[in-house]
Amino acid sequence: MQVCMVVALPGTRYSGSMRAMLDSLRRSSQHTNTARLRPSATLIVLIAYVGFIGLGLPAGALGVAWPSIRAEFGLRLDAIGALLTAVTIGSLLSSFASGPAANRFGLSRFLLAGTLSAVLGLAGYALAPGWWALVACGLLVGASAGAIDAGLNTYFAAHHGPRLMTWLHAAFGQGAALSPMLMTALVGAGLSWRWGYAAIALLQILVALGIALTLSGWTGPDRPHVSGDPSAPGDRGTPEPPAAASATLRLPVMWFSIALLLMIAGSQATATQWPYSLFTEARAVAPATAGLWVGIHWATLTGARVLYGLAGNRLKVNGVLRFSTIVMVVGAVLLWWNPTDWLSFIGLALMGVALAPTFPLLQLVTPARLGRQHAANAIGFQTAAGYIGFGLAPGLAGILAQRWGLETIGPYLTVCVIGMLLLHELLLRSDRAKPPATAS
Repeated sequence: MQVCMVVALPGTRYSGSMRAMLDSLRRSSQHTNTARLRPSATLIVLIAYVGFIGLGLPAGALGVAWPSIRAEFGLRLDAIGALLTAVTIGSLLSSFASGPAANRFGLSRFLLAGTLSAVLGLAGYALAPGWWALVACGLLVGASAGAIDAGLNTYFAAHHGPRLMTWLHAAFGQGAALSPMLMTALVGAGLSWRWGYAAIALLQILVALGIALTLSGWTGPDRPHVSGDPSAPGDRGTPEPPAAASATLRLPVMWFSIALLLMIAGSQATATQWPYSLFTEARAVAPATAGLWVGIHWATLTGARVLYGLAGNRLKVNGVLRFSTIVMVVGAVLLWWNPTDWLSFIGLALMGVALAPTFPLLQLVTPARLGRQHAANAIGFQTAAGYIGFGLAPGLAGILAQRWGLETIGPYLTVCVIGMLLLHELLLRSDRAKPPATAS
């Protein structure tokens, strides 16, 4: 490749065409240098997808590992609440801090710190000498999950559209679908549940290495969005500086979004953490069958997200979310009613399909719904709300199960998903009530 150098001499006058050519060469040179130094967007997306697979693995593993953990440490059914509370506290701290931290230190460095925290926490799970050491490691696992979740959602909401965002969350489902099967196979082979968490820690090491090698690549042009309709593309508009966290919390729609994300995550966590115990301990289902159907729940969630991603910008966000919440109610009722084991299994699978688009689509439309200046803060708050739901809802389910039996999981979950339906309708009403300009 030949390089042409043009030297601009001081005091020299150039024609308009010559000046334009010099400016074009200068811009081309700058673009070339940037392209050489910055990793490709495709590589960044692939690293992000692997990171979300790693995020989903612990979420799917706990439900299957819990009976073995409980037996090893001599715990009650409701002891899972302590572990989930630790995970929730860690995730809350990192999620709330995600917007300011990413703005100050850079998104890539924030994500790297979160991934290294995941390595330490998961290694701690695998090596924990006792129950309270495991709970302490849950703080690190939670902190890593909050950072990775909020950071990657912020990146994809800013730089990509519905297809890639939905596929990102499909990657989470891939990890969560594989881990119950992995943990079931390990426990069935007579190995400790600790080996499952050791394997997940190894994957996080690879993600951390990928982020470390691409620190300069986590920037790019903002994706277009529309004013007044958070589900459709539109003009980019004039960039605004990031808003203070307190200003974001003063927006009424922020609190509707927080409540909805809390309920979605709580329903999802309960639907994944407790069915294995419900099937094996209350309904005498074979462990291999129960583990398979928990994995199928995650597989249906993942497959549905892939299909939603293929639909891309053609998705009508509000219609999809309304349909999903209704299907979730049907699935929860089937799991509760339990006319046959197979209908309960189908109910659990339906809940996976219904949950698929909820979290990614609500995060995706955040910049348009609240404004790009609020996006990083809002996504952090929504992620934090999700982790509150993740910790509180299955923990409360454990308390109810300890007192009245595991069959309380079905009606409890039904109440949660009905709450989802009502909250989504309130959010839609809030959107219709505000002036269009406030959604930009």
